[in-house]
Parts: sequence; structure tokens; C-alpha cells
Amino acid sequence: MKQKIFMLIMLSILIFQTIPVSVGAVESVSARNAILMEQHTGRVLYEKKAHEPERIASITKIMTAILAIESGKLREKVKVSNRASGTEGSSLYLKVGEEMLLEDLVYGLMLRSGNDAAVAIAEHVGGSLEGFVFLMNQKALELGMANTRFANPHGLDDHEDHYSTAYDMALLTKYAINNEKYKEIAGTKVHRAPNPNESWDYVWRNKNRLLTDLYRHATGGKTGYTKRAKRTLVTTAAKGDFEMIAVTLNGPDDWNDHIHMFETGFAEYDIVEVLPEGGIKSIVDPHYKDRVYLEHAIIYPLTAEEQKLVNVEYKLLKPQRDGEVREIVGKAVVYVGNNKIKEVPIFYRHSVDEKKSFYDYFKNIFTSVIGLRADG
Repeated sequence: MKQKIFMLIMLSILIFQTIPVSVGAVESVSARNAILMEQHTGRVLYEKKAHEPERIASITKIMTAILAIESGKLREKVKVSNRASGTEGSSLYLKVGEEMLLEDLVYGLMLRSGNDAAVAIAEHVGGSLEGFVFLMNQKALELGMANTRFANPHGLDDHEDHYSTAYDMALLTKYAINNEKYKEIAGTKVHRAPNPNESWDYVWRNKNRLLTDLYRHATGGKTGYTKRAKRTLVTTAAKGDFEMIAVTLNGPDDWNDHIHMFETGFAEYDIVEVLPEGGIKSIVDPHYKDRVYLEHAIIYPLTAEEQKLVNVEYKLLKPQRDGEVREIVGKAVVYVGNNKIKEVPIFYRHSVDEKKSFYDYFKNIFTSVIGLRADG
């Protein structure tokens, strides 16, 4: 009975539709803009004005962090400039001329949201702050962040053309979380870094309270706040193989917003193996029977009702007249109801003899000729 009551409460918080998602949870999320995304497939499980550009404050630093990590310079020492040391707002209190490993600066950037660290990182990785901003926007373009524009590496309100959307920030996080070093840093609760000017170390504790004490399934994220942007928050959470990303912009009750979105996602959806990898037994065409397969399983987050609506369509190419068979001979298209959710190539399993190339053929002839000559 208690379980049924809990499910009814959760359903009242957020009622999902088939694909893409519901609008039922809008009233329960305090944030002006919000999104809940399944991490691996990118499926949007919930959204609220997710494509409207807004100021984003310090969640900007997710982009700064991943670019620093991907630069390959984490073990290099960064010398703090006047410009970096003098950056306003949240700070690591770096001193002019101080030297620190880029890796430690990224920890300070993500855990304590150091704006001075953001500028120091930008100058070292991009050659200048302006050069780094160019790299940020280039990366955003590559990731398909269509409604994003970066003007600085920290998110301060010093430019009008610095903005993003909940959806774009989820895309960025989806990309970044696949980097093991980023995942490690974003999920760290406390980090110590050597202080070259004092006998004591820097100690930075993560500001992300979902990670540190509020939500046991939290795995990482980034907080943000400015007077104009208000509270912004990106978090990630996992339960088994079910991993999600939540983003809120201008969210006065963002900790609870994220917990409610995650809990509803976990309650309503399961990670389902729609199609297994390996041979496709349902194909009976004599030319392809027992010879076609999928290289990877198709995994997708689905509600219990959606699982009943799954159907798969196999589209196979006609065999070539010369009898030669291609490596890819068609595609498997997965639908939930009338909505296409995924399509993947179908591969043909050649026999050992069929796999022999022209190179092998001529190699055998050449070897035979050489052998004959060697034998006299």
C-alpha cells in the first residue's frame, strides 16, 4: 500500500507522455528553465523552457574545465597574472606570480568556483582570455549547442552576449562526463593543493550540496549564481546503469528541483535492452538467415507503457546480382508507437573463405610462384 501511495505521489509530481516527455511537472519545478536527460542516449525525460537562452553564471565553468582537461596540459604549471588575480566574485585568492598546476586549478574551478582560476586557465590554455573564449565557442558549435554564446570563462555578468539554454548545458555535460578526468573532478568532494606561499595547503570543498550531503545518488555537477542569472545548477546522478543529467536555470529551490526530477526519472523509467547485440534470429530471408547481426545492443530508457509499444522494422538491401555481399546490408529501425527512437546498421557475417581479399588471393599466387622457383 505504501508503495502504491508513493507511486501516486510521484505521478502527481511528474506525468510523462510517450515521446519525448510530459509537461505535467512544470508546476512542481521552481526553476524558470529545466531539463532532465538520460546520459547515454540523450533522451529528454522532462523539459521546461529548455531551449530558451538565459544567463548561466558559473555553470559556464563546465566548458572551461573540459577544454583545460582536453588540452593535455594538466601537469603544466600556470603562472597567475594580474588579470587573473584581480577577477571579482568567487575566488581561490590566487596571488600575482603564484604558480600552480593546471590540474589543481581545474579542481579549484569546479569545487570552489574560482573566477580567478577560470581566467588563469583561460590565459594558459588559450594563450589569452580572448583566445580561450574563441575555443569555447568553437567547442559549443561542435557539440551542437545551437543557442549558446560564451564571452568569458567564468560566467560573470560582464558581457551581454553570454548565454545558453538548459538543453545546451545538458548536451555539454553529456559530452564532458564521458571524460574520466572530468568525471573524477566533478565528483570530488574535497581536494588539497600545494600552496607555494604558505606552510599550509589549499583545501577546497565542493559547493555542490547534492553531491556532498543531500542526495546519495548524485555523482557530480556544477553550481552557479550571479545577481542577474540567479541560481543555476547542473548535476548528474546514477542508480546502477541508469545515469541522468539535470539542469536548472534561475531555480530558487534548485536542490529540491533536481532531487524531484531524478527521483521521478528513476521511478518512471527503466533502462531497457530493446535489441541485443549479435545474430538477428527474426530475419528468415534465405539469403540473410543466420548471417546478419548487430554489432552493439540497443539500450534505451522507457516507461512500462512505452515498453509495450516497442516495435522493430528491419530494412535489408537486395542481394547484388554478382553474388557479392556488402559488409552492411541494411538497418534496424526501432519505434515506440509511431516515434522512431533509433536506427543502427545490420552487418553480414561472411564465412572465412568469403573474407579473403584480392590481396590474399594474389599473395597466395605470388607465394606459389616463388615456391616453385625455389624448388628449382
